[in-house]
Amino acid sequence: MQSDNIMIGMLLTLLAGLSTGIGSAISFFYKRTNTKVLSGALGLSAGVMIYVSFVELMPTGCDLLEQVYDKKMAELYTIIAFFLGIIIIALIDFLVPEDENPHEVHTREDLKKMEALKRTGMMTAVAISIHNFPEGMATFATALSDISLAVPIMIAIAIHNIPEGMAVSVPIYHATGNKKRAFWLSFLSGMAEPVGAVIGFFFLLPFWSPELNAALLSLVSGIMVYISFDELLPATESFGHHHIGIIGVILGMFLMAATLWVGV
Repeated sequence: MQSDNIMIGMLLTLLAGLSTGIGSAISFFYKRTNTKVLSGALGLSAGVMIYVSFVELMPTGCDLLEQVYDKKMAELYTIIAFFLGIIIIALIDFLVPEDENPHEVHTREDLKKMEALKRTGMMTAVAISIHNFPEGMATFATALSDISLAVPIMIAIAIHNIPEGMAVSVPIYHATGNKKRAFWLSFLSGMAEPVGAVIGFFFLLPFWSPELNAALLSLVSGIMVYISFDELLPATESFGHHHIGIIGVILGMFLMAATLWVGV
C-alpha cells in the first residue's frame, strides 16, 4: 500500500461526496428536472459499475486469492465476499423506511406533493448519509488497490449522488423556503462519503494484506452491482426513458472497457 494511494483515495471520496451538494444547487436553478439527461447519466453510472465489478474487480480479487489458496477455494471466497457486499447494502436498504429511502426513487415533482416535506427531507438526508458511508469505503478500498479503477468508480458514484442531493434539498426548500438550510443539509449528507473513507482507513490499515485486499474488491463489487440494479436502473424506468437509460448503460460499459484496454 502506497501513501499516494491513500491520499488520492481520500480525495476521490471527497469529490464523490461533494456531488451531492451539486445536486442540491442544481435543483434551485431549474423549475423542472431534465429527466432525459438524468436517465442517461444514471444508466451510464450503472454501466460503469456493473462492467468494472464483473470484468475487473472480482477477477482481480480472485487472482490475489489464488496466490494464497488453490483456484477452487479462491473462487469460493470471491463469491462469498461478493454476496456479502450485496447483503450489507440490502440490509441498509431494508432498515431505511421506503418513503424516505433515496434508493426508492422519486422524481422532483413527486417530492413536491409529499406530505410533511420538511420531515421527508430531513429523513432523506439521514438515509443518504447511511447509504453514502459504505460507498465512501468502497471507493477508498478500491483506490488502495488500483487508482485507475477507483477514478471511474468515483465518477459513477458522483453521478448518482447528484439526484440524491436534489432529493434532500427539494422537500426542505419547499417546506421552509430556506435555500441555505436545504443546501447545507444536502451537502452534509454527502460528506458521509469521505467519513466512510476515513473510518475505513483507520480500520483497514492495521490489518492490510493481500487477502483483505481481495475480499474488499469483491465486497465492493457486490455493493455496486446491488446499487445499479436496485437504484440506478429502476430510476431510468421511473423517469419514463427506458431506451435512453439502456443507451447510457451500454455507453458506460463501452467507456469502462475502453479505459481498461488503454490502461493495459
